[in-house]
Amino acid sequence: MESSFWQVNDDYIKSLNMLSKKLRFAQVDPLLNASKALKDIKQELERLRKKALSKVSAYVIGIFSSMRKPGTNIQILQQNLLQKYRYLVLFLKEHGIETYNDVCAAYVDKMNKVLSEDFRVYLESLESLKLDIGVSTDVIGYDANVLDLIPRGREQLRNHRFMFSLGERSNILKEIDQPGLVPCISEANSLKYPYEVIFRSLQKLLMDTASSEYIFIKAFFREESMFYQVFEGPFAVIDENMKLTLANSHDAICLMLMICITKKHQLVMSNRRLPCLDTYLDKALIYLWPRFKIVFDMYIQSLYQCDAKMSWVDGTHPHHIVRCYMEFTASLIQLNAECGDGQLDMSLKRLRLAVDDLLVRFAEKFATQKLQHLFLLNNCDMAISILKEAGEEAKELRRYFEEKLESNLVSFVDELLMEYFGDLIKFVKNHISEDLISYTECPKIADVELVVKNFAVKWRTALELMHNEVVTCCSNFVSGMAILKAAMAQLLNDYNRLSECVKMIPGGSSLNRNLVSITSISYEIRKYSRTL
Repeated sequence: MESSFWQVNDDYIKSLNMLSKKLRFAQVDPLLNASKALKDIKQELERLRKKALSKVSAYVIGIFSSMRKPGTNIQILQQNLLQKYRYLVLFLKEHGIETYNDVCAAYVDKMNKVLSEDFRVYLESLESLKLDIGVSTDVIGYDANVLDLIPRGREQLRNHRFMFSLGERSNILKEIDQPGLVPCISEANSLKYPYEVIFRSLQKLLMDTASSEYIFIKAFFREESMFYQVFEGPFAVIDENMKLTLANSHDAICLMLMICITKKHQLVMSNRRLPCLDTYLDKALIYLWPRFKIVFDMYIQSLYQCDAKMSWVDGTHPHHIVRCYMEFTASLIQLNAECGDGQLDMSLKRLRLAVDDLLVRFAEKFATQKLQHLFLLNNCDMAISILKEAGEEAKELRRYFEEKLESNLVSFVDELLMEYFGDLIKFVKNHISEDLISYTECPKIADVELVVKNFAVKWRTALELMHNEVVTCCSNFVSGMAILKAAMAQLLNDYNRLSECVKMIPGGSSLNRNLVSITSISYEIRKYSRTL
């Protein structure tokens, strides 16, 4: 048996197993313990036990040490060599607990250092691939002492659209289990990534490394607690990096994507039936949610602090700041549906109120109510278009803006008709009820004559001017068509009430030659409808 100690192989394992049986037999059998025969060989058994413990621990620790060599594939070493000889550790545990503890400590120490360094190097490599999106000065109006990003101009805004719009960034959630980034390849191709891509790659490496390590430790040492000792260093490296990154992150979309990634990775680990990262992933969410809420509050405050006078654009088309925040809202609605657990519901209501407030402050800068209603109408229309892209999850908010659009459309149509057909509108409102039966004030022919004649002279020109204005000032073709249809339908209805009124006034027949037929007006309206 002595010669078989010189090399650790299958024969040595067999010899070690035989020695283990003899040691176990000698320890368990009370009759044997009292016999003279045992006394004769006890010293030899003890010598063999100590020699086996020394050789096994030296061999196993030697393998552990080789794990620190650059380029070593630790998982292959674990699976192909250590797992093959896992009986060695069982022998140590049974016949030399102190030596076993020393071996466990050696493994924890070496793997802790190896993995900590691996993650540190990987993080440093990933850092050079980061595409900076969102710093504090990018949040509109957040700091009154800095010149904000969006008021500087729309061109510069295009380079920061990622900060407000989810767009293709959402693809990261479809690629949740894809291989992580290989820094040298990305650098060679001069590629840069939003931080959530880097975060997913880091967590992917952590999940795969932790899964492999947990399974190995549980099978080889049968000491589950050793995993957490091994990963104490790697967790500390990642925690330090995350705290530093989060403290400097002002990209709410990124933070929400990181929350979604973490939740999806929790599901991955649950499907693997491995609990080893439960505490880490819970802790990651504990870091991410508060930071997201801080940054989100910065976005909210930026809207309230936005200088409407400085940011106002003299035009009724959708405002670029409002567009940004509607895209931001739609993005959060999508992510909230994906994995927000409803935590964003109240925050999204606060964001809507802040957008409303800014819209009102911008609208107040217009000189007339007509332009105010048109500005709000165009922005509501833009909001609806953006929210449609967010799908069914945005239907409640979309309904809110649809009602707001309808309200402003009605008011705008009233203002529009008052501008082009003011005398007709005023007369009808002041004198004629909807049912054409009762009169608020019984009209006389003198009251209506000027209205009828003025309309006959200018109605075609006024209709054309009204049409041209709506086509020019509406940002959306469909909205323009809706406005014109509403305006022309109202005009037709009001003129019909005027015509009926003329028939009822004594002597009203004298104005028949000045009345424009409803058919003529309808024909003209249809002509404009065909051009829409």
